[in-house]
Amino acid sequence: MSERAEALAAQFERLSNELMAEIDEFSDDQWRLSCKDEGWSVAVTAHHIAAGTSQIAGGVRLIALGQPFPLFTSEQVDKRNEQHARQHGDSTKEETLDLLRRDVPSAVSLVRGLSDEQLSRSATVFASAPPLTTEQFIQRILIGHAVGHIESMRAAL
Repeated sequence: MSERAEALAAQFERLSNELMAEIDEFSDDQWRLSCKDEGWSVAVTAHHIAAGTSQIAGGVRLIALGQPFPLFTSEQVDKRNEQHARQHGDSTKEETLDLLRRDVPSAVSLVRGLSDEQLSRSATVFASAPPLTTEQFIQRILIGHAVGHIESMRAAL
């Protein structure tokens, strides 16, 4: 087992558990508050994190296995995010928690099972950015993506 992979998996698992505990405690009024950075409600922002877990884990898998990664532009990401916000504006805490409970364990297991060699593989992910290693993708996208949105949600409260 890779110590690096274990540390990353443990960090993501802790973060996800904290997020689930916070979501569970949000009042209905807090759930509807607006997150300044995103311009979305706490509900949409939390659901965005939850829905992204599986997709981002899929990206981790592609990079780790050396498979082709579909390039994204910032415009494509923005468009997908806005579409998600429109479609999931009425997401409930239960729906969001269900997504997290379903997808976080498999993402943690995936990361935990990576070798040092797999963590060091790289791929170009964003058309306008340099390649990322699997480890960097986990740090910046799987973990960092959630951290940024969680901070925004906390600021809204």
